[in-house]
Amino acid sequence: MPPTPRLAALTQWSAARHGLAAGSVDLRLAAGDASFRRYYRLTLPHGDTRILMDAPPEQEDSAPFVRIAEQWQRAGLPVPVIHAADLEQGFLELEDLGDTPLSERLSDAAYDAAEALLDQLQSDAPLDDLPAYDAALLGRELDLFPDWCLARMVDLAPPPRWATWRQRLIDMALAQTRVAVHRDFDAMNLMLHRDQLYVIDFQDAVAGPLSYDLISLLRGRYRRFDLADFGRRCEAFRQRAVADGRLPADTGTEAFRLQVDAMAAQRSLKVLGIFCRLTLRDGKRGYLARLPHFLAHLEDSLAPHAEFAGLGDWLQAQFAPALSRALQARDVEVTAP
Repeated sequence: MPPTPRLAALTQWSAARHGLAAGSVDLRLAAGDASFRRYYRLTLPHGDTRILMDAPPEQEDSAPFVRIAEQWQRAGLPVPVIHAADLEQGFLELEDLGDTPLSERLSDAAYDAAEALLDQLQSDAPLDDLPAYDAALLGRELDLFPDWCLARMVDLAPPPRWATWRQRLIDMALAQTRVAVHRDFDAMNLMLHRDQLYVIDFQDAVAGPLSYDLISLLRGRYRRFDLADFGRRCEAFRQRAVADGRLPADTGTEAFRLQVDAMAAQRSLKVLGIFCRLTLRDGKRGYLARLPHFLAHLEDSLAPHAEFAGLGDWLQAQFAPALSRALQARDVEVTAP
């Protein structure tokens, strides 16, 4: 199969950079993701390798990635080195961090290491030039749930108090301490390279709630912690954050747990909407099988708090059966979360 115009242009660009004939460039697909970006591994004649990012500029703006990488590298954070960038064409040449995301080495110790890296990120990453995770952005994310999951996937009206709960989740997120937020601090975006964890895919970073990246990790796609274990990790994080000044000293256990669970509920609702959009708009069917897992995360987030009991009841009585019917109609096989 002949190369696409994008791949041909990327090959020409890398050949010119390294003084090679285009026909001799050893370029192989390394990964794609939920966006329009694609990643290729370039093997140079002397054996060194690079990762080439192809980010079509009409769909992806790579300038934030470059800016944040430079800032975080200066702050001593483990991010890939950018060897070259052509923002006009949407091509970047990056340090090759290998093929081992943390998701392939998950264990309690791995989660401990990821949380330690998160402590470092929140303590050292500058907030300069990061967009605010403001009410408008939080609201747009929440609206993905009724717009894409309810209306288009399961054909269900929003719960009767949706506007109230939506505003409550926004207000609670805005009340938190602000730090640099990766927005997808997930085990797939943490690479193990030479016995060290590196952060990738940080182009959507914002200045926002301290608990967001914690719940991205602990209530992500790979594991459903039981409530007791989740609570222990949240409390350990709270104690570290108080000790190093990220959290006010008077932030108690119960108050912080409510902040964490509300943030986790916001993200789970957003993810349910995003996965439905990826399926219905972009034709990426594989995300449907993950919907019950994030529904379980959402239920876990709401269960400890009486003020969200009505939303939890609606999920069980209305949404869960409607989701099950929608997945069955599309022949989606789902394993228990």
